[in-house]
Amino acid sequence: MIATALAGVRVLSLALNVPGPAAVARLVVLGASAVKIEPPGGDPLAVLCPAWYDALHRGVERRMLDLKSATGQEALRAMLADADVLLTSQRPAALERLGLGTDRIAALRPRLRHVRIVGDTRTPDRPGHDVTYQAEAGLLVDRLPLTLLADMVGAERTVSAVLLALRSAPGTSVDVGLREAVEALTAPASHGLTAAGGLLGGGLPAYGVYAARDGHVAVAALEPHFRARLYDALALPLDAPLAEVIATRTTADWEAFAANHGLPIAVVRPPR
Repeated sequence: MIATALAGVRVLSLALNVPGPAAVARLVVLGASAVKIEPPGGDPLAVLCPAWYDALHRGVERRMLDLKSATGQEALRAMLADADVLLTSQRPAALERLGLGTDRIAALRPRLRHVRIVGDTRTPDRPGHDVTYQAEAGLLVDRLPLTLLADMVGAERTVSAVLLALRSAPGTSVDVGLREAVEALTAPASHGLTAAGGLLGGGLPAYGVYAARDGHVAVAALEPHFRARLYDALALPLDAPLAEVIATRTTADWEAFAANHGLPIAVVRPPR
């Protein structure tokens, strides 16, 4: 049922790098057909991470076009005529230069829905990338992040925007801001929940990451019944510090302990 939800919907994408391809991949899973236009130099993601690029483009027809040429523009107009949704990730000024400004699209294909991925809807022509959006949102420390939060959350928001546009009037355009997407992830910290000393920021001993004898484990005995079970099994007073006792066993010991007592404890493993 889900795999055919967008059957018959035709998506034309000019979106490069991560958010656009990740969103298109989800739309294809939902049943849409997709054509992607890439510039003569290709999508940078194909060079940065070929395996992921290939995975995200399964079932996507790819066309390489120079949209700065008359031939490319002619081919683009033909593809726009067949599309239901246009997905872009270029800044508005760049879209204007490619003949894809709002007025031009309305003239070429009045019923086309246009979903634009931008860095920040407040200043859409300002350059940026995932790491700068995370930095501005206060989600970075002193090293590069393990995942592309703005890009991946932005991709999911883009899928939602396409679904919303399809339920809206023909000719609808929607902007998805990557900075806004990552800013939404700051709510747990800004409300004090995961801030330093907050209940999920080190204030609750039963919820934390601890050093074991040969690695680290994450403990998430958050609910009262889990906390009570954890401390009973360890023969410790409720909410006593856990660092010393966890350091006495290996990660395998704690994995077995969690399975035996039905507790939410997991070994911290390196990124796959």
